[in-house]
Amino acid sequence: MLPTEELFVYVYVLVHDLMLAGAIVVPGRPGPAPACSDAELLAITVVRHLLGRRSESGFLAEVGRDWGHLFPVLPCQSEANRRTRWLRGAFEQLRITLAARLPEDDCQQVDTSALPVKHPSRVRGPDQWTGPGNDLAARFGRDAAHAEWFYGFRLAVKTDLGSRIVRAWSIVPAAVSERDVAGDLLDGGPAPRDLLADKGFSGRAFAAAQAARGTAVLVPPGKGQRAAMPSILRKVIAEWRNRIETTFSEITDRMELARHGAHTFWGLLTRTAATIAAHTLLRVCLSHE
Repeated sequence: MLPTEELFVYVYVLVHDLMLAGAIVVPGRPGPAPACSDAELLAITVVRHLLGRRSESGFLAEVGRDWGHLFPVLPCQSEANRRTRWLRGAFEQLRITLAARLPEDDCQQVDTSALPVKHPSRVRGPDQWTGPGNDLAARFGRDAAHAEWFYGFRLAVKTDLGSRIVRAWSIVPAAVSERDVAGDLLDGGPAPRDLLADKGFSGRAFAAAQAARGTAVLVPPGKGQRAAMPSILRKVIAEWRNRIETTFSEITDRMELARHGAHTFWGLLTRTAATIAAHTLLRVCLSHE
C-alpha cells in the first residue's frame, strides 16, 4: 500500500481521469457546483475503505486535520453523506472499469456472507430496512461461518479464483437459496470453465444447469468423500476455498463493511458499492500478490 498522501493523490488522479474519459458518469444535480468536487469526494470515500476507517465523520475530521492541503474545502458530515449516496453508481462504474483491465479467470468462486443491520434482540417489527420491491427487506438468517442467527441481508459475490477480483455482486435476502443467487450472478457474464462453491450450492439441478452452459460445479467433499480422498487433494481444495474467505475477510473485516454503520438500505447499498470498488482497486492496482 502506498503512503497515505500518495494514496490520496493516486486515487484522485485515477478517478478524475476516468471521469474526464467518460468511464465514470455522475448524474447532474441542480444548484451550483460544490466546492469539494465529485472526484475529490469519491477519492476520499475510496481511500477511507482502503485504510479501514469505520467512521465517516471521524475520517472527514482526519482528512481536514492531516490532509487539508490536498482537500482545502470539505463538506460537512450531512452533506458528504447525502452526496456520497448520490454517487452510488459512480462506485460501481469504477469497479467495472478497473476489473475490465484484467481478463476473467477460467475458474471462479461464488459465496455469500452475512450483512447484519441490527442486533436480533432489537428487532421489534417492520422497520426502514427495505430495498426496491417487496422481496428485498431485512430478515433473519443463519450465519454458518459464526454459527449464529443475524438480522439483515447477505452479500453475494462472484470472484476470480486467481486474482480474487469481484466480478459480480448483489445484496440478497438473509434467508435465500444460494443456488438461485449463484445462477443470477453467473448469468451476468461469460460462463467459467469451473465454478468452486460451498456445500450450500450443491444440487443436481444447479449442477446440470451450469453444465449446460459449459461450467463444471465443484463443491467441497462430504465427510465420507474426504475419508477416501488423497490428503494432497483435500489440501488443494481447502486452499482454493480459503481464497474466497480471504476476499470476504478483506471486504467485511479489513474494510469494515461488517460494521458499516448504515441506517437505511440505501446507505448500506452505497457503502457496499464503495467498499467493493475499493477492494477492486486494491486487487487490480495496488496489490503485489
